[in-house]
Formats: sequence, structure tokens, C-alpha cells
Amino acid sequence: MKQRSGFTVMAKLVGLVRPLAGFMALAITMGLIGNLCATFITISGGWAVLHVLELPAPLSLGWIFGAVCLMALVRGVLRYAEQACNHYIAFRLLALIRDRVFGALRKLCPAKLEGRDRGDLIAVITADIELLEVFYAHTISPAAIALLFCTVMCLFLASFHPLQALVALVAYLTVGVGIPLVVSRLSGDAGQKFRGQSGELSAFVLDSLRGLPEIQQYGQGKARLAEMNRRTEVLSGQEERMKRSAGRNGALTGAVMLAFDLIMLAVSATLYFQGQVAFEGVLIPVIALFSSFGPCAALAGLGSTLQNTFAAGNRVLDILEDTPLVEERAGEAETSFAGAEVRDVTFSYEGEPVLEDVSLTIPKGEVVGITGRSGSGKSTLLKLLMRFWDVRQGEVRISGRQIDRVNTADLRNMESFVTQETHLFRDSIRANLKIARLDATQEEIEEACRKASVHDFILTLSQGYDTPVGELGDTLSGGERQRLGLARAFLHDAPLMLLDEPTSNLDSLNEAVILRSLHQEREGKTVVLVSHRASTMRIADRVVSVERGRMS
Repeated sequence: MKQRSGFTVMAKLVGLVRPLAGFMALAITMGLIGNLCATFITISGGWAVLHVLELPAPLSLGWIFGAVCLMALVRGVLRYAEQACNHYIAFRLLALIRDRVFGALRKLCPAKLEGRDRGDLIAVITADIELLEVFYAHTISPAAIALLFCTVMCLFLASFHPLQALVALVAYLTVGVGIPLVVSRLSGDAGQKFRGQSGELSAFVLDSLRGLPEIQQYGQGKARLAEMNRRTEVLSGQEERMKRSAGRNGALTGAVMLAFDLIMLAVSATLYFQGQVAFEGVLIPVIALFSSFGPCAALAGLGSTLQNTFAAGNRVLDILEDTPLVEERAGEAETSFAGAEVRDVTFSYEGEPVLEDVSLTIPKGEVVGITGRSGSGKSTLLKLLMRFWDVRQGEVRISGRQIDRVNTADLRNMESFVTQETHLFRDSIRANLKIARLDATQEEIEEACRKASVHDFILTLSQGYDTPVGELGDTLSGGERQRLGLARAFLHDAPLMLLDEPTSNLDSLNEAVILRSLHQEREGKTVVLVSHRASTMRIADRVVSVERGRMS
């Protein structure tokens, strides 16, 4: 994870507000006027006292009473409008950020997301992004409001005496800037640790739920639950420390505000006895400072809570600013499939060699079988043909062109890839199949399922093609999921089919039906078939072996 300073995270998060800058300006304006109304209601009470004491006041009692009623009404309306505007900005921005995060994940997938904790990713997409609501709804506009409000109040107090304005300025800076900075530094990386531990707990819970049958089978329920409780207690302890820090922050803020109120009273009294201000120059400035800490106090309370928010923002920015290992290609000349070739390719995952000096020619219209031990690089070879990764040494060519010079959209149209584990979304069978071709008709879907030997099975289900498959397709067996994956490939109808152990979960009868379909459909098709089964390799025109990353 990239470490960024709080200021850097804040600047980048503020930059995301640009599409809604007009609404933000409106919220700041309403907040400024509303806070001034709240403060001057109290100041108007001071002017009323001056009237009672028969001292000079800017307004008559009638006008003061009318002004207080008007300001109270305006304050209530603007407070509601400001909060409504801030929350509209916040939730609108959260939607935009989620959209950008999903777009970034799409570009990073699969190379950058291979092996990453899904639970941690879910925590970023849900909880971390949700935490940014505090920043957008309760930080940006309050900070701008506090700056403008304090400027107006200092100018107002300067009309009585510059020293009183200076006391107010120091008070505002201490409460609104000094305390949050001190609390933030004392909190250290507590927020970052909390968000990281929260993501790890989410990943652990998700992993436990998915592996529940295995946990029960081997009697590991108590051990797993104990570990979950331990992680929860650690997270609770971290949160407790953060809450205590927030409590100390609140107590310190209250004490500092009271101290500056007393300092203003002492300074104003001294100026009065020195004859530099009249009695109203004591009463009004003291009342004004007493009633004007609201915007600054709102900032003071952010010192500890923003640690958590900035930690969440840092995790979100890690995704938004991450660079994909493979950039999508567009704007090249359109390419149609005319064969593929792998030339002298050497490839490794994070320094771990997988393929070494591999070459393979895949002529158009031929079925090429690839065998070899597990871990010898067969699946990696198919992923390179899909351009999930770019090769650093050697070349992968499609239709005589380097694969990184082929438009990504063309590449996806000309290739079908069936992996060992078919992923099914929590939706109906029909919707899961139409991922391969959104405009497919029911007749085309059924024909693809017949070729994959799964049509008759689907008809036995209560809702047929509208039957939901459950999360990750867990209502179906491994063989049924695999046949649906093959049906997707047949429905996609691409000229190059890359099949990674397509019959590993099937019995011999279903394997025979699928192999017959592949053999019948081979006209106009090129198939790269990875399998351990000798029976599967019978349909191959040519079989090559990959052993320890080398082709033989």
C-alpha cells in the first residue's frame, strides 16, 4: 500500500469534488450566512442589554427583536439547506467514486488482482468508500465556512479594537487548526491500522463462509471462531483507543475555548480601564467570541475522526491510481483470426519462472492439444494468448501481428476462454449464459447448451433456464458448472477456442458428447485444448507436451 500524507490524501479527495463545485459553493455560502445569523442572535442580545442600560446601541429594541426573529428563521432554513446540499454532494460523489473504482478494477484485472484478498477488496468498495461521506458532507464545506466566518468575525472585532481581533484570531487558529493537527499527529497511523485490520477481518470472514463445509468436516469450527473473535477483539481495541482519543480531543477543545473566553474578558476589561474602549467594547466582543466558536469547534472534532477517513481514502486512492500491467489497445486496424503463434516466450510471475523459451504454432482450423504435469505452465500459456499478461521476452502473435498491437475488443471477439473453474454470477442460468452474447436468442442459447450436454439437465429444473444458480453457482455441481462454461464458449462462437481442462469434472458419457460437439463444430474453428486426459486428446490434430515450462 502506498503511504500518502494526510494533506496529500485530502488534496486528492478535494480534487474529486470538481464535478459538483457549484453545489459546494452554494453549501459554503448558506453555511456562512447561517453561522453568522446564529452568532449575531447572541450579539443582538448584547445590544439589547445596552438599551436596558441606556447605552448607545446600533438598533432600537423593536428592530433588535425583529432582527433576532428573522435571523432565527434564516438560520434554521439555511442550516437544513446546507446539510441537504452537503449530503447530496457526498452521496453523489460516493456514486461517482464507486463507478471510478469499478472502472479501475476492470483495467487492473486480472494481472494486478490475481491472488488479492477478495474480502479486503469488498471492504474498500463498501466500508472505505462509505467513510468518505464524513469527509465530503462534514469536512470540506465546514472548513471553508470556518475560514470565511472567522475572517468576518475578526474584522467585526477589529472595529472595536485590533487587540481583541488578534485574541480572536489566535483562538480560532488554536481551536480550528492547532488542536486538530496535534491530535492527528498523536493518533499516528491508528486510522490506517484500523482500516487495514478491518479489511483483513472481512477477508477472514468471507474465507470462512466459503469454506464452511470443510471447516465442519474437519472439526475446525471452534478454532476458526476463536481466531475470528481474536481478530474482532484486536479491532475493537484499536477502535476503543481511537474513541478515547476523540474524547480527549473534545475535552481539550472545550477547555481551550473557555480559556480564550477568559482571556478575551481580561483583555477587554484591561482596555476598558485604560480608556481605550467603552463598555460596549467590552460586552459585545466578549459575547461575540463566546458565541462564535461553533465552526471552529466542528473542525476541532475532526482531528481524530479524519485519521480513519484519510486511511480509507488512501486505500481507495491505491486502486484509483494503480497502473495496470496490461493496457487495453484500441485504434489499431481491425484484425480477424488467421492463426496464432508463440515465439521463444519466457515468462515468470513476480520472479518465479513459469515458461522458458516456449514456441508453438497454432494454424487456423487445427485442434492443438497441450499436455503436461500440473504447474508446468499450460494454463499460463492460454492466459498469454488472451493477453491477460504481456510477455517481456519473446512474442505472442495473432494473425501475424504482435498481440499487443491487436485491438483488445477484436481479441475478445475472436477468442473464447474456458477455465478450469467456471464462475457463475448470482443470477439465472439464462443471464449467466448471455454474458457470452447479450443479443443471443433463446434458440441459440438452447443450441449452445445441447452442444455442451447441459440442455436436458436444465429442462429438469423447476424454472428451466430461469433457475437461479445461487452465489458462485453453489446450487450446481462442479460438472454442471463446467458444462455451462462450455455452453458460454459455444454461444460466443469465436474462431479461437482456448479450453483449459474442459472435461475434468465430467463423466465419460458427457465428455464424449462434448468432444463430439467440438469435433463437429471444428469447421472454421481453431481449438487449443489443455487436458491430462488421453481420451480428450483423441480429437486433437497435434499434441505437444509442456514439462517444467519447456515445450517438447
